[in-house]
Amino acid sequence: MNKFSFNNEGNFNIGIITSPISQSGCIPTSQLLDIIRGISKNVCLITGNYGYEYFLKDHRIKTYGIYYRNRKNTFFRVCKYIQAQLQISSLLIKASKNVEIWIFFIGGDSLVFPMAVAKLLGKKVILSFASSSAQTHAASKDDLSIILKFLSNFNCRLTDCIVLYSESLINEWDLKKYQNKIIIAPRHFLDFNNYKMNEEIQRNNNLVGYIGRLSREKGVMNFVESIPIILKENPNLEFILIGDGALKKEIELYIEKNNLQHKVKVKGWVQHEKIPDCLNKLKLLILPSYTEGLPNIMIEAMACNTIVLATPVGSIPSIIKDKETGFIMETNTPKCISDNVIRVFNDPNLENILNNANSYVKENFSYTSALKKYEHIIYGPFIIG
Repeated sequence: MNKFSFNNEGNFNIGIITSPISQSGCIPTSQLLDIIRGISKNVCLITGNYGYEYFLKDHRIKTYGIYYRNRKNTFFRVCKYIQAQLQISSLLIKASKNVEIWIFFIGGDSLVFPMAVAKLLGKKVILSFASSSAQTHAASKDDLSIILKFLSNFNCRLTDCIVLYSESLINEWDLKKYQNKIIIAPRHFLDFNNYKMNEEIQRNNNLVGYIGRLSREKGVMNFVESIPIILKENPNLEFILIGDGALKKEIELYIEKNNLQHKVKVKGWVQHEKIPDCLNKLKLLILPSYTEGLPNIMIEAMACNTIVLATPVGSIPSIIKDKETGFIMETNTPKCISDNVIRVFNDPNLENILNNANSYVKENFSYTSALKKYEHIIYGPFIIG
């Protein structure tokens, strides 16, 4: 029998928790908030850093937040991380008087103190993986990845329900032992009035691009190192990198050292509403990641009729079928990226592949589809059964 009470609007009060997030984390969090607001009119958010400033302006939700500054020294990093978890736990206690269900989202798989507090308060808890914290830090060769793996396992035991983007992540993220509480439910959806092929924008048939965080786990440096190899095979191609991150200076130095300035442009972060225009200028989008959940930019590119070439990580292989809805490369080594870029440009069937990709995202990534999946989670047997 369900021990929780509905609010006076006939639904649960729901809270969402993330680790402190940057600009790149605001879009997936916004999407999840939009879905949850379709289920409950009483939603609160605990986040931090840029995310706190961003969502504080949204008066439809009650936003709580902290500021967290990462440290290079391992000891001080651990201390600051514990402090951040304690601060989030304090905010959770404050907000919990009006919340029955907590959804742990970006970085939530490692927030052990807040999740333990939520369970002690008798709340139902959903762990919705945006990505694996342990996998992301391992790909960045971070010493704390082993600790994060332990924390993630602890939270998987505590949570009432685990939400993943695809079944392939169960094995990839070593979650098979929690299979009895896993639900597959992508939270991604697109506004197809914005994400579409724009014929008024002149698409550059020779422009290859990367859009995202400039960090090691994204494999972006491998892509940059592939460019001289690609140009030897096809000197007519041009390249653009859109985004910001820890590797930006290293990338710029590599481009300068190899005299690639006339072929490669590095553009900073762009506002999300400008992404469709960026995609409409690209012939090919590269996703050379070591680890992923389900990247927004991939489905956005497919909706804009931009070809996607990606590594087979995370949920990508469940959507990108090689030579059907896009292209898959075996690894993200510079040589492999180069070989596959040339393969894409030599493929005679690109028009059919683009049409297949566009049809796929329209059928599977509507708001209505995402809403139904999360209604099943909130009102399903794991939470109110």
